[in-house]
Amino acid sequence: MDSIRMPSWLRMVLVAGVVVLVTGASLFAYRWYIHPTTLTVAVGSLDGEATKLMSALASRLTAANAPVRLKLLETTSALEAADMFSSNKTDLAVVRGDVGDLSQAQAIIVLARAVVLLVAPPGSSITDIAGLKRATVGVVGGEMNRKVVSALTEEYDLGRANVSFRNLAPAETRRALEAKEVRALLIVVPLAEKYLALLRGFFLQNPKTAPVLIPIDAAGAIAEKHRAYESFDVPKGTLRGSPPIPGDDLTTLRVSFYVVSGKQLDNDVAGALAEALMKARRDLLGELPMLAQITAPSTDSDAYLPVHPGAAAFYNGTQESFLDKWGNAIFLAPMIFGALVSVGAAAWKFLREGEPRKSEQALDSLYALGRRIRTADGESELSEIEREIDKVLQMQRVKAAAGDENALDVTTLNVAAHRLQSLVHDRRTLLAARSGGKAMA
Repeated sequence: MDSIRMPSWLRMVLVAGVVVLVTGASLFAYRWYIHPTTLTVAVGSLDGEATKLMSALASRLTAANAPVRLKLLETTSALEAADMFSSNKTDLAVVRGDVGDLSQAQAIIVLARAVVLLVAPPGSSITDIAGLKRATVGVVGGEMNRKVVSALTEEYDLGRANVSFRNLAPAETRRALEAKEVRALLIVVPLAEKYLALLRGFFLQNPKTAPVLIPIDAAGAIAEKHRAYESFDVPKGTLRGSPPIPGDDLTTLRVSFYVVSGKQLDNDVAGALAEALMKARRDLLGELPMLAQITAPSTDSDAYLPVHPGAAAFYNGTQESFLDKWGNAIFLAPMIFGALVSVGAAAWKFLREGEPRKSEQALDSLYALGRRIRTADGESELSEIEREIDKVLQMQRVKAAAGDENALDVTTLNVAAHRLQSLVHDRRTLLAARSGGKAMA
């Protein structure tokens, strides 16, 4: 009896389905791999400059088809950005080193560096911090500079000197100075022309008078206690060139703005982000001079904010090379290719399997009749078997006449038919002998 075989068309459909499935999965994996990673970044500042810079960088990353993209979430200040980051609401944030909870932050780049400036109005007799005794100092930026005020108060014992501090918005600063409500200002800004012009605009001045910059001589000691700060010398002539203000390099404090990520950010993504941002800085420097302040963070193990390992690999030139990343894949590729060839060969064999089996099935059916002949119990059963033999032989001859390549050849048919006929004859003789023996008994 013929065994059940899967039709050729169904085999082809199955193989085609497997090919489509594997191809689709491969394309999906490839698209997923090359698809850029988008990271959310919280950014904000009192004047919106940080948002402007990050927006320009984000646009450049998109235009350059960088592997990492940025989605900005605008906030009102670096303090709010730090709060969003510490609450795990964003992947990245632009933060100031002395503001907010940065315990889980790792640096990607230094976006800018801001300098602490203590400034007295033109003609003021205050030339050092000791001269602030019993004075009110206006703090531009308010809550953002609370830690600066605290560090100065602690180092110089300003509470004992009855120095008070008053928070001021930039819009009300000039009026407070003119009304003598404050005798000096504390402001923390990058040394960029935009902010120096803002500072000069707070004071009434002429070519012969200029604001007085007050040094923070204990900047080194403060930086030792509060590692978010570093001692910094404001270059001579920074505020005005002629006559130069300050007249000589002036010691003060400096604090950095960082783009930070969490420790969970993938090393490859962090390295790609650092590289993309440094390239964007180079491309945009002509139209945004503030980007000149972008630098690599400290990679020292004792840095105030540890650099992300992925970014550190980029800055140190230790990023994995192509062979480091893909060496195993290159080694395994021939093996995988060989396996695919084997699978293809198996599929081809699977497709071809049904056709040759047609002739084999005919031969198998003839052999199966031999087993039936040996167990036949009577003449009628043997006659039925002979009819089946005739039917198979006739069908194969018709196929051969029609040129069917799956038809059994004449020699095979003759050998099979002769053998079956001999078996039928032997079985008839045996059955006749048994019948004669029973009659005699």
